Amino acid sequence: MRILHTMLRVGDLEASVAFYTQVLGMTELRRKDYPEGRFTNVFVGYQPESEGAVLELTCNWDQSSYDLGDGYGHVALAVDDVYAACERIRERGGRITREPGPMKHGTTVLAFAQDPDGYKIELLGRH
Repeated sequence: MRILHTMLRVGDLEASVAFYTQVLGMTELRRKDYPEGRFTNVFVGYQPESEGAVLELTCNWDQSSYDLGDGYGHVALAVDDVYAACERIRERGGRITREPGPMKHGTTVLAFAQDPDGYKIELLGRH
């Protein structure tokens, strides 16, 4: 077994696709409308689905926002340099919600960004 994807419900599909592709540098891998179900799925990632896990962005046509609840944590991305990644995200219009630095009670360097729907994206320095 392997993890295929994680699905996130998004309110503004094009804003979310722009964030994940233009700000975080992912590629839009595939997109499909489901008119009978009134939703669209867009898959984004850093490699083809056959090679690694990706994100499935699901936009329900009749809903523009979601309550994230308190069960969701974050999506984690490995980056070579957390400080440089945060700078690139800011330059591309993204929002950093936790500045880069060591994690509490540890030494791993991390930061957090936030997507247009409020989902947290953790940026972790490679170990």
